[in-house]
Order: sequence, then structure tokens, then C-alpha cells
Amino acid sequence: MNRTPENDAGPLRRMCWIFPDRESTRTGAMWKHYFWDLYEEVAEQQGMRWTRHSPDAVTVDGSVRGAPRVYVDDELVSPHDTLFVTALYSLPYQSMDIFNQYALYAVLEEAGFYLPFPPKVSLIGNDKLATLLHLHDSPVPPIPSIRIGSGRDVGKHLYEVALAKMTYPAIVKPAGWCGGGGINLARSSEDIRGLASLAQGGDTTLVVQPYLGDGTVDYRVYVIDGKPHAVLKRTPEDGSPVANASRGGTMEFAEIPAELAEATAYFAERLPIPFFCVDFLHDGEQFWFSELEPDGVIAPDLDDPDRTIQRGITQARFTAYRDAHAKWWANSTAGDVR
Repeated sequence: MNRTPENDAGPLRRMCWIFPDRESTRTGAMWKHYFWDLYEEVAEQQGMRWTRHSPDAVTVDGSVRGAPRVYVDDELVSPHDTLFVTALYSLPYQSMDIFNQYALYAVLEEAGFYLPFPPKVSLIGNDKLATLLHLHDSPVPPIPSIRIGSGRDVGKHLYEVALAKMTYPAIVKPAGWCGGGGINLARSSEDIRGLASLAQGGDTTLVVQPYLGDGTVDYRVYVIDGKPHAVLKRTPEDGSPVANASRGGTMEFAEIPAELAEATAYFAERLPIPFFCVDFLHDGEQFWFSELEPDGVIAPDLDDPDRTIQRGITQARFTAYRDAHAKWWANSTAGDVR
């Protein structure tokens, strides 16, 4: 992209989070209390603005060859002082936004903006099997997974050719959702047939995995600048196969297990981005690599009114964004032919 006086090199001053604007009144208020207000506050402390926008808030004027102009609402933004957080969101009520999100990410990248989550990484992180295939040689073994579609022929059970060796009970969950939504325990292939037929109603792709057993604990490692920064330990409620807080699980920040700390170097090499989360499951005997979350929730430490840990992770994340943007911009301008 051609450089002009209006986008000469300068510090990062704005982070625009692209997020489908479809939250309910209750959920929107919860997100604002636990996350959005904190993000704005931490960004302001670092001399930046944090703002949240739906995909349709971004307008791109590409009428001048080699000099695109990008507006957020009606405000002109430029690559030297603005980055876009572009992790893909695909919960059921956001499904109509998936294409608009992903297409916008590609446009912003081609327009010369720095994206902490490039479109490919966002897509790999959104589909659970794409994640496990991309990181198949992880030092922590990936949990065995089978991905099945749920289209018009789901009643023909053609996917069962891949389930012949599946053991039961098994976990069945959407390939691209988050927060524990849609996760079920199937005790037979007949249960999978029923769940697949329900998924057909929303054209939802599923992942089938062996169930690791009652009491399986989830460890989320927050990776910042390639190093493990914190670990959130999530323990399921009695009788639940899911450790997410939305399903009754309990959360606590804990010490980083040595095995996971050592494994972080592998993930950082394969994912050279400033911030991401990796989820691991522990079945009582060993760890399993479960999921990648490019924009994983930084959970609040609810016992602390100052939310010190959540605030600290957010501060480190935003600092990493600023430093990565500065390095990217320096390399970009150094390679520019004027």
C-alpha cells in the first residue's frame, strides 16, 4: 500500500474489535460488566482506545488504486495507528454474520492493516478439527476427533463409516461454537444419530470425541508473546461432562503445570501471534490437547473486587498487541518503495 502523510508511522492508538452485534439485552449487559468496560479502561491506561463494532460498521473506499480508505462508522482510520481484532465468531445467533466477518477480515488485511489474528488463523481456531490437524504434532497429544456434517442427507447416516471404532460414551459438540454450548454425551451410535438430526436444523457441523471420564478438568493456558502467562483451571459440576462456567463448572487461576509450560514453545512457534489461548483436558492421568481459542475469554477473578489477574492478563495482551504492531509497522515502512 502507498504511504501518504496522513498515515505516516506512529504509535498504535486504537483497537477495533469486530464482533457481531446480536447479543441479547441480558447477555450484552453481562459482557459489558465483565469484559468490555475493563477492556476500555485498560486500553485508555495505555494511551489507546478500545471500541467494539459489528462488521457492517466498517466502510472501505477502494476507488483510488493502491490507496484504500477505511472508515469505522464515519471516522477514517489508518494502518499506522489502528488495528482490528478479527477472531471469527460463529455461535447460532451469529451464523448470518459468518461470511461478512470473514470477508471483512480479508479486505482489511489486503487494505494494509495489521491483524493480530490473520484470517487463516481465525478460521483454523474456529473449527475444532482444523485446529487439531494444524497442530497434529503437538507434544501434548490431541484428543482423537471425527468431524461430521449435518446436511440434507444426515438421515442416511453416511458419516457412520468414520465412527466404527468410536468408543462410548462419547462427546458430541459443534465444530465451531464456544463457551460449552451444544456439548452432549452420547452413549451409543443411536444417540449420535439423534444429535446429528437436531444439528441438521441449524446446518451445524459436529465433532465426535471419546469421553475422558467424569471429573475431567480443563486447563486454559493464556499465551502472550510466545510464553505462558496464566492458567485458568475449570472443574466440571458433578454429573456434567463439561467444565465451562456456563454449564455449572467452577473456575480458578492456578499454577501452570510444567508439562503445559514446556509445550507452549511448540504452540508459539506454530502460531506466531501476540495472544491466544490453548485448552487442555486432564483425565486424571494425562493431558490432552483440546482446542485453540484465538480470542479466548479472559475470565474475571470473581473473588477479587479489583479483578487483578484478569486486569493483568488484559494489560499484557494489549501491550503485546502494541509491540507487535510497532514491529510490523517498522518492517512495513522499511520495505516500502517510495
